Amino acid sequence: MIDDKYYQFYLSKHQNPKCRLMHFIGQWATLAFIGFIAHGWHWYLIPLIPFVVYPFAWTGHFIFEKNKPLAVDGVKDGGKTTLKAKLCDIRMFFDILRGRLSIW
Repeated sequence: MIDDKYYQFYLSKHQNPKCRLMHFIGQWATLAFIGFIAHGWHWYLIPLIPFVVYPFAWTGHFIFEKNKPLAVDGVKDGGKTTLKAKLCDIRMFFDILRGRLSIW
């Protein structure tokens, strides 16, 4: 999946707990959106799933962290960085749920 070295780099871009909180809220919004799609049989909305988190995450970066989201760098490398950042985002979500990372 994602090696620990890259994940530590990813976390260095998410040091502010409020930025992590925005990512966390975005992941919950993504899960709610998936539920909406499944419940209402709105399968045509599936391609939008990866983008639900971005307004939350990018707000966290621009307002609290004062840096550029790693997903933006994916434009330069054909999406590799974006995919790695998304996988790290999911890992961070579960680390927050497990209490390994603070959002306060």
